[in-house]
Amino acid sequence: MAAVAAIAALALSACGRSDSSSSASGGTSGFAQNSLIGVALPQKTSENWVLAEGLFNDGLKNAGFKADVEFANGGVSDQQNQISSMVTKGAKVIVVGAIDGSQLGTQLKQAKDAGATVIAYDRLVKNTDAVDYYVAYDNFKVGVLQGQALLDGMKAKKPTGPYNVELFAGSPDDANAKVFWDGAMSILQPKIDDGTLKVVSGQKSFDQAVTQGWKAENAQKRMDTLLAASYNSTTLDGVLSPNDTLARAIITSVKGAGKPVPVVTGQDSEVESVKSIMAGEQYSTINKDTRNLVSQAIDMVKKLQAGQKPDVNDDKSYNNGNKVVPAYLLPPVIVTKANAKDAYANDPTLSKLTQ
Repeated sequence: MAAVAAIAALALSACGRSDSSSSASGGTSGFAQNSLIGVALPQKTSENWVLAEGLFNDGLKNAGFKADVEFANGGVSDQQNQISSMVTKGAKVIVVGAIDGSQLGTQLKQAKDAGATVIAYDRLVKNTDAVDYYVAYDNFKVGVLQGQALLDGMKAKKPTGPYNVELFAGSPDDANAKVFWDGAMSILQPKIDDGTLKVVSGQKSFDQAVTQGWKAENAQKRMDTLLAASYNSTTLDGVLSPNDTLARAIITSVKGAGKPVPVVTGQDSEVESVKSIMAGEQYSTINKDTRNLVSQAIDMVKKLQAGQKPDVNDDKSYNNGNKVVPAYLLPPVIVTKANAKDAYANDPTLSKLTQ
């Protein structure tokens, strides 16, 4: 849940970013405080999306807005219809967590033509001018942290290489998946090139590593196949996994094959993965507190309502193929067993798992 040039622009070497807050170009005339705000979320593929639903409903209502928060569990066409319905209902702002960010151009143009502001949430909307802002965690940095965690985790278990690894990526229809991959490979590719890392299967490209739909069963099936083909008598030292759901599926596959659990990365701080990290199985995850991300999105809405420009801290990096979208990026945090207690100290659920 695109042209080569667009993907290249999306890959985002971090050099074009600024850490200081700036203002986006363009203005707004504001709108009534009790206006309708639409939030179009993708399928419920991970805990963070489910959490976002409640946070948007509560946060928007507490700020005085009417909230229309929808999940597109029926797929892309469902999300297209939901956005069109939000436009028809008169939504002043539409926040979009896209299933496929390249297939919403028509509906978002409808929104813009109707005078609505469009905010891409978590996933960049691609190949359209009809998006005004982007709010997300720094997803290239997420990949960098995952790649470094994979190296650190393997070194802690075995001080010197070479290391046998396999690489997994997210769903190719999610604009973030390639960004995560590029961030991770900025760390891992030099180690592959110098022989420190050996991808035993030979599957080193993004297209070979993708996991359609971010589905756990797809990751587990691929891991089963990789183990059977390449690891009968070879030890698997590490696996790059782009999120927690896939990490747990990979671990299930390895355990099912009766092999030692390798170092496996993740993302999203899902409850079961935090438990796994504390139990010494999954090595790492990324803390991208959904509460902070939703809060930042709602802050953008509040500023738009008041006739102000939302804050951005990156107005250079996120080219969606048609325009550079002003972005507000939050900092991700790598979490391992060693720092989990501190990382989740303010999380009412996860803090209980790290005592």
